Amino acid sequence: MAKTRNIMIVAGEASGDTHAAKLVRAIRDTEPETDFQFFGAAGPKMRSEGVDAVVRSDGLSIVGLAEIAAALPVFLKAFNDLKRAANERQPSVVILVDFPDFNLKLAKALKRQGFRIVYYISPQLWAWRKYRVRSVKKYVDLMLTILPFEKDWYAKQGVENVEYVGSPLAREVHVDNPKNEFCRDHDLDPSKPIIALLPGSRHKEIVRILPEMLAAASGISEQNKNVQFLIAMASDRNNADVKQAIEDALSGGLPVTAMPKVLDAETYDALNAADAAAVTSGTATLEAGIIGTPMAIVYKTSALNYRLFEPMIDVPHFGLINLIAGRRIAKELIQGEFTAQSLSDELIRLLEPKTNASMRDELKIATNKLGHGGASKRAADAILNLIDS
Repeated sequence: MAKTRNIMIVAGEASGDTHAAKLVRAIRDTEPETDFQFFGAAGPKMRSEGVDAVVRSDGLSIVGLAEIAAALPVFLKAFNDLKRAANERQPSVVILVDFPDFNLKLAKALKRQGFRIVYYISPQLWAWRKYRVRSVKKYVDLMLTILPFEKDWYAKQGVENVEYVGSPLAREVHVDNPKNEFCRDHDLDPSKPIIALLPGSRHKEIVRILPEMLAAASGISEQNKNVQFLIAMASDRNNADVKQAIEDALSGGLPVTAMPKVLDAETYDALNAADAAAVTSGTATLEAGIIGTPMAIVYKTSALNYRLFEPMIDVPHFGLINLIAGRRIAKELIQGEFTAQSLSDELIRLLEPKTNASMRDELKIATNKLGHGGASKRAADAILNLIDS
């Protein structure tokens, strides 16, 4: 008879849901004779892998202090439901995936109740809120990192229970539709420049960032009417926000020549077809880097959030691709530096053939540091070793 193991797994954002789903699959594939019963906070991809959603995490992705405060009752209910489920089902291990504001608090609560805690995809403590490393020391039994410099950083903080498993994106970012076919499918001319706009996946990101991107597209179109624009979205969840931003831009003078095509779930193909891209800071900068698309990195939050968070930022670069490279490959336009004019100037520069080719070479060198796949399998091995120990 196959042995049964309960495993709790908690992810709270779309990217975490993706990585957690692949980890669930890898654990099952690594030990197929075991009947794994996964439960926790699960998005659609985790649920498709058979994770019992004590909490449906689709609505937990929130940015900004005001938004979090308004949603506090939702978070408290999720927190309590997960604690109750852990006590009832007694998992062999609790796997927390990214989502640090929620998961570090959950780690503390569940570790105090005697559960073993694995954290997959380290919080970016090296970037800001470094004081949280104390929570990792006290409440996390095993930290699994996906960026090459993180293990050494933790060692310098006195944290030894850390394994670098490689980036899950290294082999998982791939193009399904070659440029010529992609252009044919979307009525684009592959002989003319294409610029991809990636405004992020959260409501507040889109409403603050996409209008500036569209204004930049308008400025670029005034100089070169041959440039074609795409808005690449991970899903159709925020299409209403995108549609509203485009309508506002058109009423504000966005020319028809700059009217972007909006694509859902074709981000990698769009980046591959693009000659340059404006990318909201986050995982997407790594994805664009792996594909090799020259980019400008942008970000804008509320003035209040930025004033509160800026003193806690402790890295020389915002963009993950620049952190991996160890230097500023892609220009970063953050908060006040992010304007339609500054973005259009940089994107026009990136369309210059020599500049474009040079950045593509630099991106290839940087992303080679991410390893060559197998992160989910290595993470699964480390977790199963911890359970067996």
